[in-house]
Amino acid sequence: MQEAQHAAPAAAEKFDAGRTIIEHVSNSDPHHPLIHLPSPFGIDLSVTKHVLMLWVVATLIFVIVTWVVRRYVRQERPLPSGFMNGLEAIVEFVRDSMVEPNVGRKWVNAWTPFILTLFIFILGANLIGLIPIFEAIGLADRFLLHLPEDAFLNQLLHGGSTATANFNVTAGLATITFLAIIVAGTRAHGFVNHWKNLVPHGLAWPIYILLIPIEIMGMLVRPFALTMRLAANMTGGHIAILAMLSFVFLFAELAGQAVAGIGVGLLFSVPLAVGIMALEIIVVLVQAYVFALLSAVFIGMAIHVHH
Repeated sequence: MQEAQHAAPAAAEKFDAGRTIIEHVSNSDPHHPLIHLPSPFGIDLSVTKHVLMLWVVATLIFVIVTWVVRRYVRQERPLPSGFMNGLEAIVEFVRDSMVEPNVGRKWVNAWTPFILTLFIFILGANLIGLIPIFEAIGLADRFLLHLPEDAFLNQLLHGGSTATANFNVTAGLATITFLAIIVAGTRAHGFVNHWKNLVPHGLAWPIYILLIPIEIMGMLVRPFALTMRLAANMTGGHIAILAMLSFVFLFAELAGQAVAGIGVGLLFSVPLAVGIMALEIIVVLVQAYVFALLSAVFIGMAIHVHH
């Protein structure tokens, strides 16, 4: 009986890889948000970690881009250099490689700002998610600060820092794209004709009974695909990295010696995690590009109707 009582706390203290991984990639606990706010009409407006990260990303992008552009405009000889040169290259790349080939020269200036905003925002959120900001805060708290458990900084340690790994965030971005598709078709053809263009004209009426539901389903699948692709890719990479690093603690626990975990980490976990992290740098670029490109393609399909 006494052995069972001693074994229970020991089992509770064992390393739980699944719980640790989920805690590091998921949003903060909805029952314990970072900032409590009222819930009008039953909608919880409290600030969670991913909401905070959205604010951080949006603020950083706005401040940096505004500062760089204003400094460039105020120059006596406005020749781009440094960061402004890179920003101009991104703008031209999005305009010439994504937007114009899909929406056409007539609409390129109308839709480039939207696609550019999507691309830079998603890229910024993806990149910030790779930086171990909160892990550094956790180390500082453990060895230097020693803050209480309910302190705001300690609350930030729970949950992932990649906002685009949250399906709610990617669903919101996909919904904006979905509405932009409707706006693009309406501006190009008129509201009624935009919806008429969903199906080809001049077919026998029985075919429309089958074709209209298929086209509506296809229209709804587009934002769903954007949602799942971005969130799943951003979540999968972090889970893979954390799973590799978890072997250090698992083998140390199985062998009963820290040396075993250190050996597994040096020979297997850390090199593989570094390789996956290098791959993640490519993934964050590719996913931002794919989301923005597909948004431009869908908008172009609404403008240039081909059946």
